[in-house]
Amino acid sequence: MSRRVLKSLLLMVLLAAPSMALAIAPEINPAPSLPATQAQIDALQKAVVEAQNASSKAQAAAINAQFSGDNAWMLTSAALVLLMTGPGLALFYGGLVRKKNILGTMMQSFAMMGLVTVLWAIVGYSLAFGHGNWFVGGFEHLFLKGVGLNPNLDYATTIPEQTLMIYQLMFAIITPALITGAFAERMKFSAMAIFLSLWSLLVYCPMAHMVWGVGGLLNNVGGRFPSLDFAGGTVVHITSGVSALICCLYLGKRIGYPQTKMQPHSMVLSFIGACLLWVGWFGFNAGSALAASSLATSAFVNTHFAAAAAAIGWSIAEWIHNGKPTALGAISGAVAGLVAITPASGFVQPMSALAIGLLAGFICFFMVFIVKGLFGYDDSLDAFGVHGAGGTLGAILTGLFAASVINPVFGKDAPVGAIDGNWHQVMNQLAGVGIAWAISVVGTLVLLFIVDRIVGLRVSPEEEAAGLDLSQHNEEGYDFAT
Repeated sequence: MSRRVLKSLLLMVLLAAPSMALAIAPEINPAPSLPATQAQIDALQKAVVEAQNASSKAQAAAINAQFSGDNAWMLTSAALVLLMTGPGLALFYGGLVRKKNILGTMMQSFAMMGLVTVLWAIVGYSLAFGHGNWFVGGFEHLFLKGVGLNPNLDYATTIPEQTLMIYQLMFAIITPALITGAFAERMKFSAMAIFLSLWSLLVYCPMAHMVWGVGGLLNNVGGRFPSLDFAGGTVVHITSGVSALICCLYLGKRIGYPQTKMQPHSMVLSFIGACLLWVGWFGFNAGSALAASSLATSAFVNTHFAAAAAAIGWSIAEWIHNGKPTALGAISGAVAGLVAITPASGFVQPMSALAIGLLAGFICFFMVFIVKGLFGYDDSLDAFGVHGAGGTLGAILTGLFAASVINPVFGKDAPVGAIDGNWHQVMNQLAGVGIAWAISVVGTLVLLFIVDRIVGLRVSPEEEAAGLDLSQHNEEGYDFAT
């Protein structure tokens, strides 16, 4: 190395030495520190306490905000589900019957809003959501005992139990109301009131407990056959649809059916009712997340997609079969899609929802136009063809399309449906469908037989000819004379 380079290096070291000495000096010979005064210690402790209090308040505010947000969404959802019965279902069914039966038909839906509410408060909620056995809840919540403003941690941690109770009540109201579409224009109001009141307690409540209640046979957490039913495919639609079929078979056909044409008297009313059902269904499905969460968003999206796809599917099938698509077909298809997506809404991805809706549109059309015509039963407003068939289809397809990426209901990374690799879930869904069909058939037959012996089920031929409005309520829906 040259002399010139060595001189340069030596000069750099000499220049850097003072800085290095100052940096190292404190480490070698640190200056003595003064002891903290009591005032400084007290100030530090106070600052720590204030920081802890601020953190606790922030956490409490976040918890209160979530509680309030979830509760607000659930109360809104409850109102949306009630909207589905009145005015939604009342208008939808009311417009489909002949004008002499519109009030009688709408009154059947309205009656459920009153009767089922009282029964639910007395014993229904306890039978459905109380602790019991595999098949039915107990009587711990008789007369709503213990159902207060604190959460029931078995079901939802961020809403009061009374919110859960009133939300589930709206499901209990619409389910028996759906059955009335099968025996429209021919059952006594008194018989309907007794039959559906008993049905709500002896068929609906046990089924709700089996699927959604703690310890239920079909509950997806700990049940013997863990069946996936997010918002009521088995509990609501299969039970009501299959019971509707049994009702129309037991009562027999309307006078003149099928020779006499029995056209809807007001498609405008039915159209409005169907649109209200579509809107209300967001509370039905998205509300079943029991929180204002991302899962509610998923159910909301799936609900809308399935309804749209089913309306298109039914319209295409009708266009091919009859030569023209109709408004009645389009709204019936939308309802069929809403039915089919109900059990799957919180478990599947949006493209799966489109597939479920499209299949529901085609298959429910087939049930209404082909199967009903082939067997000749008088399901007046196609309650079985839409709800029974659509609910069965949706429950099975839930087992096929359920995805853990949407709802890891069986644990993190555990497959949920067949699309995830869990083909056994399809068997569990079939078990749930079979049990729902069985309890609906047996329970409905027994109750119809009992009520028929007590008060009689059918109106007389003269009363049927006059219409339910006059014969059952002594009034008319339309008074054209004035």
